Amino acid sequence: MSIPTTAQAPADAAPAPEPVPEDEIKGVHRKFVTGVTIVTAMDGDRPRGLAVNAFCSLSITPPLVMVCVQRTSSTYEPLFRATHMGISILAADQLPVASVFARKSDDKFAGLRWSRAAHGSPLIDHSAATLEAGIEERIQTATHTVFIGRVLEATSSARPPLIYSAGGFFDGGRLDQAAP
Repeated sequence: MSIPTTAQAPADAAPAPEPVPEDEIKGVHRKFVTGVTIVTAMDGDRPRGLAVNAFCSLSITPPLVMVCVQRTSSTYEPLFRATHMGISILAADQLPVASVFARKSDDKFAGLRWSRAAHGSPLIDHSAATLEAGIEERIQTATHTVFIGRVLEATSSARPPLIYSAGGFFDGGRLDQAAP
C-alpha cells in the first residue's frame, strides 16, 4: 500500500476562501505563549544567530525539532548551508540577549558568553536549555524555510525560561497554575 506524501485537492474542490484579515491573524498569534529561542549556526569561523519563536518538538523518538526562519534574515544563508544548528532556550533573566538577537547587527555575539556544541554550533551560556541538532530537512514555504533537525545533544537547567506573549516578555518561573 502506498501512502501519499502530499495531499491533493479533489478535481471538484470549492474555490479558495476569502483571505482572513491580517489583523485577525496577528490577534490569534498574540494569544499563543511561546518560549524565546536563539537559533545559531557557524558561518565559517563566525557565529551567527537570530531570535526565533517558531520552534517546537516534533517527536521524542526519534528526537526531532523544527524551527522556521524567514528567508530575509541575515542568518538565513549561513543556517541554510549549515549541517548543524544550535538552539538556546533563553532563561528569564536573558531579556537583553533576546533583544540583541531580535535586531539586525553585524556581530550579535560581541561581548556574549557562548560555547560550541560537539558539532560546532554556538550555544548561549546560562540558557534555560540548549540543544544541538543535525539538520535533516529544509522545507520551503512562501516566506520561510522550515528546518527539521535530529537532536544530537541536549541540556536543561533549573533556570526558568523567558516566555513571550502578546508582544511582551515574561518570567516563566512566575506562572500561576491554572485552576481545574
